[in-house]
Amino acid sequence: MAKAKVTFEDIDLTVNVPVGTRAIEVSEKVGSGIIYGCRECDCGTCIMEVTEGWDNLSEPSVLEDKVLRENMGGRHQRLACQAQILGDVSLKPA
Repeated sequence: MAKAKVTFEDIDLTVNVPVGTRAIEVSEKVGSGIIYGCRECDCGTCIMEVTEGWDNLSEPSVLEDKVLRENMGGRHQRLACQAQILGDVSLKPA
């Protein structure tokens, strides 16, 4: 199975994860400060900043784009509950 490196800048930790893993799943396991509420792309609490590797995440869905707009998400922000890791990325809480 293909692996990718995910760096959580808030806790200065890099881990290897299987490609296709959602960012929130990794964040929970390593203790990053990325918080969440619903895990269903509804509440917008899991907004994270993508500092490197933007193109190494799955494309945002129409629903994710809508939730980001409603919560004034910035240009390099994604929902951790929706973003699947496809390659090396660096993340931090928004």
